[in-house]
Amino acid sequence: MNYLDYIIIVVYLAGFLGIGYLFKENKTSGDYFLGGRSMGWLPLSLSTMATQLSAISFISAPAFVGLKQGGGLQWLTYEFGVPLAMAFLMVGLIPTLYKSGIVSVYEYLEKRFDASSRLLISFVFQISRSVATGVMVYTMALILQATVGVDFWISILIIGVITLIYSYQGGMKAVIWGDVIQMIILFLGIIICLIYGISELGGWGNFLINVDSERITAVSFDKWGFNNADKDDEFGFWPMVIGGFFLYASYYGTDQTQSQRLLSSKGMPTIKKLLLANGLFRFPLTLTYCIMGLVLGTLFFQEIGFQESLDEVYQTNISSLEGKREDLMVPVFILKYLPNGIIGILIVAIMSAAMSSLSSTVNSLSAVTMEDFVKRFRPNMSNKGYVLNSRLFSLFWGLVCLFFAFFAGSIEGTVIEVINKVSSVFYGPILAAFALAILTKKTHALGANIGIVVGVLFNMYLWLYVPQVFWFWWNAIGCVVTVLVAMLCSRLIRHEVNEGLQVVYSASKKEVALLIGYFVLIVLASLSMPHILG
Repeated sequence: MNYLDYIIIVVYLAGFLGIGYLFKENKTSGDYFLGGRSMGWLPLSLSTMATQLSAISFISAPAFVGLKQGGGLQWLTYEFGVPLAMAFLMVGLIPTLYKSGIVSVYEYLEKRFDASSRLLISFVFQISRSVATGVMVYTMALILQATVGVDFWISILIIGVITLIYSYQGGMKAVIWGDVIQMIILFLGIIICLIYGISELGGWGNFLINVDSERITAVSFDKWGFNNADKDDEFGFWPMVIGGFFLYASYYGTDQTQSQRLLSSKGMPTIKKLLLANGLFRFPLTLTYCIMGLVLGTLFFQEIGFQESLDEVYQTNISSLEGKREDLMVPVFILKYLPNGIIGILIVAIMSAAMSSLSSTVNSLSAVTMEDFVKRFRPNMSNKGYVLNSRLFSLFWGLVCLFFAFFAGSIEGTVIEVINKVSSVFYGPILAAFALAILTKKTHALGANIGIVVGVLFNMYLWLYVPQVFWFWWNAIGCVVTVLVAMLCSRLIRHEVNEGLQVVYSASKKEVALLIGYFVLIVLASLSMPHILG
């Protein structure tokens, strides 16, 4: 890196301070957490994808595809459930949640059932999301320290302080428009790495000749995910489609970091476009960074100098990066093969991956804290007091995330996998709670609560005692168990039924048909990868 790269980084960071100042006028909860419900589908779609395109997508996923043992294009199967989940949300859940006028998505559970369901799920979200985000910032800081030489604590403070300032000032509008810029930078970074990687290999033809044939198979119909004690039964077609459907329906529809964007939309037409865009654009984006991973992985195995540079960085930082050797592939490639100026842009892309996730988390955590807890005890708070407290809680949760980032070293070895499993323990039962609240009329609060508890406990039992079941299945199993138990208990136990708010259905036949057809298309495209790249 030279002065040009540092100038690019400084300008980028200063620009984000300006974004916070630009959107500092927030007078109500709807302004601060929902952007005044004035956001269009394009910035919301880019913001959603920027949150998704985090450290895992820019660093770890390409490393999995190109270098990690047992990796390859099977990463594409993560996307199979997305269009189906978007179709379900478009018709089944989101219209009712949007029309209810809520800020925290968990508020609907209290309106339909009671406060216990709302507060429990809100609390679980706050803890799990803050820990996960802290670990992500920790990982990015380690990689920047190892490759660029910026001290670990300085990286965390730069990422954290800049993000907290613009999130504190600008609220949801600053987060969304910041995400838009970060999304553009991230995608530009992926394209730059892809182009330079192909150039270093001598062209696309040489890449096709040298690519590892074992890494270009994306779809397996032989893996069912029920014999996975040794992790050799993952990424099968059916667990990734069925489990992925329940996971993404829950994540996009009931996780505050994503549902808050839906609730920020101008109206139902905007929401339809947003969900449609998420269903259609994620796969091409994922395919692009997976191909980038294949290209860089092929270059790594062809170039001794690339291997030596990566091993040198890894050995120098082995105490902090143990077990993350492959994750150095992208940042080492950036520093070794790209010219100055471009290096600065790509380092900014790595920082963007962290800042986008952190800003979304901070705003969402503040929203659920204010709506689910503070307003319960101070229902008559003025708008000015509400916005001030919201900003203070944004700072508080930002500091909590940075705290976890500083102290994640002792637990981080397997924590990403653990966090994924923890999410899958809860995602199915949480989705079931919303489905029961919106799609059934006779389920009461007691039945729903019993169902949620049983669904979570059953998933925990699978985790602890049935390792043969691939964790992606837990999303589906937990949802089904919760629904069956809740409906049975509601039938057997007499209890008052609260009808809640009006259920709204939205006719979306064309969009649903398009998403289902697109699901078929991406499966066929994934099946064709060995023929295209072989």
